[in-house]
Amino acid sequence: MSVNIAYNWSMKMSQDVVIPIFGKKVDEEFVKRFASIPENVSWEIHAKDVITLQNTTVDRRVYLLGLGDETDKIKQTQCLRSFVNGKKCEKPRSLSIVTENLEDTTLQNVIIGAVLGVRQYGIFKTNGEKSKSNSPEIYIQMDEGRRIIAEEAMSIASAKLTAMDLVDLPSNIKTPKYLADKAVAMGDEFGFKTTTILGEALLRHNLFALYEVGKGSIHESAFIIMDYTPENVEGELKTVALVGKGITFDTGGISIKPSSNLAYMKSDMGGAAAVMGAMQLIAQRKLPIRVVGIVPSAENAVDGNAYKPGDVINSYSGKTIEVIDTDAEGRVVLADGLSYAIKNYTPDHVIDLATLTGNCILALGYLASGLFTKADALATVLQAASDACDERVWKLPMWDDYHIDMQSDIADIKNLSARPVAGAITAAKFLETFTNEHPSWAHLDIAGVAFGDSEYAKSRTATGFGVRLLYEAMKIIHK
Repeated sequence: MSVNIAYNWSMKMSQDVVIPIFGKKVDEEFVKRFASIPENVSWEIHAKDVITLQNTTVDRRVYLLGLGDETDKIKQTQCLRSFVNGKKCEKPRSLSIVTENLEDTTLQNVIIGAVLGVRQYGIFKTNGEKSKSNSPEIYIQMDEGRRIIAEEAMSIASAKLTAMDLVDLPSNIKTPKYLADKAVAMGDEFGFKTTTILGEALLRHNLFALYEVGKGSIHESAFIIMDYTPENVEGELKTVALVGKGITFDTGGISIKPSSNLAYMKSDMGGAAAVMGAMQLIAQRKLPIRVVGIVPSAENAVDGNAYKPGDVINSYSGKTIEVIDTDAEGRVVLADGLSYAIKNYTPDHVIDLATLTGNCILALGYLASGLFTKADALATVLQAASDACDERVWKLPMWDDYHIDMQSDIADIKNLSARPVAGAITAAKFLETFTNEHPSWAHLDIAGVAFGDSEYAKSRTATGFGVRLLYEAMKIIHK
């Protein structure tokens, strides 16, 4: 099953037609171009509703698909994805999606939803190839004049799929070195330079905190640097650093996690996946902005060499960290990533993403990422980027009062507050310590939105959150 863009479309290309409908009322005159409408019909159509009509002259079903309110971008993507996903198990009948009644932003959401809807999950199943062959082809019809809009949407969808596939990979395959090798291959394909630092070499580069977190694993840790510099850009070139937490599996270390849902800890590199997907997208679309993507990656495992509660460890910045809980490891590896990015690239803006705290889920549930920053201008950019796509953010406070909870008696800072409150905020205050007071830094806690339950899979699965948000933010920043 695949999604194809069909310019200057002819109805002969497809047996069945999908007409996305906004609001509750159906434009009957528009629908009559494709199907017969029963007399005296009265209908309202809501988000995800499907009304099936029959064309009386040819063997063609016409589906009226509700998209909900015209301003709800999240629903637009979800409705198409849900509809297409539901067609994967049916007998193969190709589908054409009518888009001439859609504005550009909605068209992009429809394309992205359709592409995500055809995603196959059973890549390790022995009958996986057989199941793919039973899926219909999808054609998105449009005018040639909107080619750029369509191509951008396909690039966004592809980058989100890259991030989703990375998050869903099992940790016996997805080691830190796997991420490093993947980043190198992506750089070769999409046009950015990748540098990797592995294992004992981390110590020679003063990446002490990352090394400490990963030293209990048989898989060596990796520090990944992806550097996209556009060509032939006139005027001042802005630089943005993106830092993504890359814990490929999180046992909790010595402060070991309970066994329930432990298998899902393969997803603890959702921030890294978002940064890697965003780098793919930014480079593929050739945005006129320099972007440095940094992924500190480790497996937080347990053995006799693992770092321990009570340890005091060093970091790239030179600041010392008292380890209170080895399960608060994500912020420790990000400390090195943030310090390295700021010292070596002097970026105009710094954004980090991490599946960092369960406390953020308690605050915002599974609908939005927590946004932490004192930089109002950057917060405005990220909120505008969120409004432009289907990835929500919500700003939470960063008052200095919270920093008191992170003070240590024997080190510069401790990695966990002693109080069981405001955990997402105190985690952000920990990270702030390693930003060298950068004037434009933001932290995104994506714990509740990077991986979760959905109608598309039997178990929790990746969402690709962050890829489009970062891309939209870069588009705003470079202007």
